[in-house]
Amino acid sequence: MYAIIATGGKQYRVAEGDIIKVEKLGLEAGSEVTFDQVLAVNNGEMVVGNPTVASAKVTATVVEEGKNRKVIVYRYKRKSGYHKKNGHRQPFTKVKIEKINA
Repeated sequence: MYAIIATGGKQYRVAEGDIIKVEKLGLEAGSEVTFDQVLAVNNGEMVVGNPTVASAKVTATVVEEGKNRKVIVYRYKRKSGYHKKNGHRQPFTKVKIEKINA
């Protein structure tokens, strides 16, 4: 059994027991979170929502919060001596999927 959920502007295919990284939720480790935007559920037969599946929820617990690896942004213009180096680390929340209610 798996479900497709939407959070943080992205879509994720999850099953019970999966550990995924989602956009930062701002919750401390050990707290429980419920994803209400369930786009599809497959438990033998596929149920696709319009746009979401009614009364379907996915519950998960927060494992940790952190930052991803640094992405280097380098801007350069030839012949003019212009160059600029920037770095960015995107924050994330790691969650473990506990139960899919469909």
